[in-house]
Amino acid sequence: MEPLKVHEGKAATMNRVNVDTDQIIPKQFLKRVERTGFGQFLFFDWRFKADGSENEEFELNQPHAKGATILVAGHNFGCGSSREHAPWALHDYGFRVVIAPNFADIFYNNCLKNGMLPIRLDEKDVYQLLQKGENEELRLTVDLENQTIQSEDFETSFAIDPYWKEMLLNGWDEISLTLKYDGKIKEYEDKMAGQPV
Repeated sequence: MEPLKVHEGKAATMNRVNVDTDQIIPKQFLKRVERTGFGQFLFFDWRFKADGSENEEFELNQPHAKGATILVAGHNFGCGSSREHAPWALHDYGFRVVIAPNFADIFYNNCLKNGMLPIRLDEKDVYQLLQKGENEELRLTVDLENQTIQSEDFETSFAIDPYWKEMLLNGWDEISLTLKYDGKIKEYEDKMAGQPV
């Protein structure tokens, strides 16, 4: 995975609570077997009208939100089913960071495992960002090393488990972490070769 140290980008705001994984990536698009290609279906029922045209009222379709790589949302983001396709779709669309007051636990962990940074922030800070980005472009700098978020007139810090911080900073997934011990694994296998089971 790509390391995430300092991420600067445009933020899209979604002032909605209880955004569930079926809205993030509707069930009819879960037939793909690879992790890519889901971004085009992200928030499909909200992004598009019944005739397939773009819903100009939806938050991500606003001109100031186009090309956003950071998503700011309301309470309980990622609730519902445990589908890992939800963070795949967000990542494939272009998001690297998701900020909310809280997340569904499985969604939160799935983000981390797929190289995306979910940040829990105090409600008042999230509300301030939602207000700032509602009708105009909002650019943020997310510094994972120093655990800060900044814009021209906003700054706050956030907490993250040290294990996941190291994983994201280095671009490791759990397989990469295991492969760090490849030499020791081989040494053990060689030592045990021919031993009775």
